[in-house]
Order: sequence, then C-alpha cells, then structure tokens
Amino acid sequence: MSLAEPVAPTAEARASGSSFYTAMRVLPRKQREAMFEIYAFCRAVDDIADGGGEIAPRRAALEDWRTRIAALCAGKEPAAHLAGLAAAIRAFDLRREDFFAVIDGMEMDVLSDIQAPDWTALDLYCDRVASAVGRLSVRVFGVPDAEGQRLAHHLGRAFQLTNILRDLDEDAAMARLYLPREALEAAGIEARTPREVLADPRLEAACAPVIARGRAHFEEAAQIMARCPRASVRAPRLMGEVYQAILAGVVGRGFAPPRERVRVPRRRVLLAVLRHGLI
Repeated sequence: MSLAEPVAPTAEARASGSSFYTAMRVLPRKQREAMFEIYAFCRAVDDIADGGGEIAPRRAALEDWRTRIAALCAGKEPAAHLAGLAAAIRAFDLRREDFFAVIDGMEMDVLSDIQAPDWTALDLYCDRVASAVGRLSVRVFGVPDAEGQRLAHHLGRAFQLTNILRDLDEDAAMARLYLPREALEAAGIEARTPREVLADPRLEAACAPVIARGRAHFEEAAQIMARCPRASVRAPRLMGEVYQAILAGVVGRGFAPPRERVRVPRRRVLLAVLRHGLI
C-alpha cells in the first residue's frame, strides 16, 4: 500500500474520532456522507504530512492525490475506493482548487518543519489546511456562496488557531512550532526551537495574541451565521461551539507544564446538539 492509499475501511470510520463527528453525523444523509468523504480525504493527506520519513516519497504521495482529485473533478471514472468522494464532488460541485489548497498546506509541513512562522505565513497555512476545508464544507451545508466563503475564512482560521494552542506539545514532538514569530518577540522569547519555547515561562504571553485572534474569528463567524438560513449553519454552529469550548478549556488550563490535553465532555456536545435543534 502506498502512502497515498486510504487506510480506513470507510469514510465514516475515518471521521469517527474527529471533534466534528457529531456535527457531521446529524446532517441529512447525502450531506453527511459527503462530509465523511471530505474528512477522509483530509485525514489521508494529513497522515502523509505527519508520517515522517524522507521528503521525496511524501511529496510524491501528495502529488498522487493532486492527480486523483484532478481526475475526479474532471468527471473521470473513479477507482472503487474513491467512488464516494467522486459522488460528493458531483453532488455539491466541490472545487478542485479547494482540494489542491488542502494538499498545498500539507506540503508546507512536508517540505520543512514549521517553526515560528511570521503572521503572514501562518495565515496562509491556516487558509490552506483549515479554511479550504471550510470552503468545501459550506457547499455541502448549503450556505449561500458569498456568506459561505466568509464563514469558511473566519471559522477555519478560528479552528486552526485553536488547534495550534491545544496541540503545542504534540506539534513540538514533531519538531513543529506554529506560534508566530512576532508573538514570541513581543513576549521577549528569543528561542525558536519548540522545546525551548514551550519551557519558557513567558509562553502564556506569546499565546495571548493567538487567543485574541482566534476569538475575533469566532465572533466574525457568529455574525455571518446569524445572517444565513438557519438550516444551512446548524452543523457549523455546533462545530463552532465545540471548538470555542476547546479554546476556553485551553485558556482555563493555562500554558505552564504539564499541559494536559483539553477535551470537550460528551454531555456538553449533546447539549449543544439540543440547543441548535439538530435532533
């Protein structure tokens, strides 16, 4: 099996461990299946980026995915294991450029271990690995196009900045540090290697502008969703509530070691489902 081959038996199986699984699961069947396929694609290319080893075979595996996506979007007959993704592309007119952007984001992780990028590079990364996924997702949800593009922009960035804050230690174990250089400098942290930065007592100050920017994106997303047809934003509202709870948990936990991984209790997710009228 090559690096580019899916490893889970079904798209839903790949999605089952996601923080977004509940929001996907409550969608109508056609939308639900499409979201599972999008998530399975994202997991497959993410596994390539995080798989370690030589750069060349991982880049080749990502290039294989570009070729496959181009063929699917051109309407060519898919391989059996890509039939579900092909159906989602046809049903919701998913755009090749958004799939390619996700692959481009994964390639950023393959080509070099990202360590303290500037805000511009970090924003590009967030756009590719998160907001591009949002641009695919809002088409499935049925969000009006103009509002959907803005929602994907803000909610995707809010999610990815939350991930960065939550996953500091996991990323450091892969020699990665996504906290922006300007935030480290403003906090007085001169180190750039992940382990040194995470051990610095000024880490919380370096995280503060990331927290603030994440909150601002959540607020913008909430204003956009308030203008959209309710049915089209039920799933992203639930996703947003789960991730805002993660961000609040990270902030409440603080950044001094040991940093336990923040998880959202299942009961809180179920309450959010009830609150948004999803069941």
